[in-house]
Amino acid sequence: MKIYLVGGAVRDKLLDYPVHERDWVVVGSSPQALLDLGYKPVGKDFPVFLHPETNEEYALARTERKSGHGYAGFTFHTGDGVSLEDDLARRDLTINAIALSEDGEYIDPYNGRADIDNRILRHVSPAFIEDPVRVLRIARFAARYHHLGFTVADETLTLMQQIAATGELNHLVPERVWQEFSRALTGNNPDVFFRVLRDANALEVLMPELNALFGVPQPPKYHPEIDTGEHCMLVLQQASKLSNALTVRFACLTHDLGKGTTPESEWPSHRGHETRGLALVEAVCARLKVPSDCRQLALIVCEFHTNCHKALELKPSTLLKKLENMDSFRRPERFQEFLLCCKADARGRTGLEDIPYRQADYFSEALECAQQVSTQELIQRGFSGPQLGDALHNARLHALQQFKTHYPGELE
Repeated sequence: MKIYLVGGAVRDKLLDYPVHERDWVVVGSSPQALLDLGYKPVGKDFPVFLHPETNEEYALARTERKSGHGYAGFTFHTGDGVSLEDDLARRDLTINAIALSEDGEYIDPYNGRADIDNRILRHVSPAFIEDPVRVLRIARFAARYHHLGFTVADETLTLMQQIAATGELNHLVPERVWQEFSRALTGNNPDVFFRVLRDANALEVLMPELNALFGVPQPPKYHPEIDTGEHCMLVLQQASKLSNALTVRFACLTHDLGKGTTPESEWPSHRGHETRGLALVEAVCARLKVPSDCRQLALIVCEFHTNCHKALELKPSTLLKKLENMDSFRRPERFQEFLLCCKADARGRTGLEDIPYRQADYFSEALECAQQVSTQELIQRGFSGPQLGDALHNARLHALQQFKTHYPGELE
């Protein structure tokens, strides 16, 4: 029996990248032999075991054969006749098909180390096209290692396009797609992930609402980048600088989906895109089974981001109405995330990446001012029931009127 370190741990070791978990492959053994050594079985589709002391995963060397649709449509074979090279051949990329022996020797039958040196994401074999989830994985790797200079090999991108053309992506379960989306969104350069999916003709299958934005013009006066899809990618870049939160980054990704439904006769104007986008955000969230916290923030940002941009112009009564509609008094933390999204939106424009965004501070201070109104004091004054609600609203409105009157600086 021989044991090798494989996969991401080897790849990241060669890249001097942080290694967070280690996977091992066992050659020349059997399930019973590992059980006798105290390993705990966890794999249902193929034999994977947890080490009795480290709890790291050890998988028997295996081959696989396509037997159905989707990423789970495979049958696996293990046995003494399966070599390390056989096992490495079934992996997606050459940089993931390198093994490290217990004595420190690298086994690299598919030239993954050369591709690491040349910063290339290249498939191992033509069998790459058998697993549709690889389209998502390669896009995620492209995003994760973009800052190191990695790009997808042309021939690999061609295979990704072939997968998209077969309809296999439609067989991926929503949870698996969202897993890759969420990992990419919270990783490095998430915009690269969606750009690669689009290059692979996969974005139109997995998220047609976003794909529809590319080629849709916006007024150059406000959007020097013009293209709405490009704007969303720039907003996602800005969001990545402002927050690591999945909620924030997803909301930024989906904030302008309504612009994809604007009639061409109205271009480049997009009046009403905020409310038109709500149904599209709901559709994405339902299809991908997006968590509720991501969905809720995305809907709020979609509907109200323009109000934030115009916050300095809003009447106190409108300001209060928007704060109430966003449930800001009960959910102030989410309101702060909303402001981050709006700042990312304002800065997600070519040449405007570093503009100040006074609107966020103004809106935040307005909420703080209205929060100073004491409900308990109103109760002590005898208000209760519906009258208490009216009194609270009126007191907050008065506070905001005073706030706007005495706000330092010129209102624009």
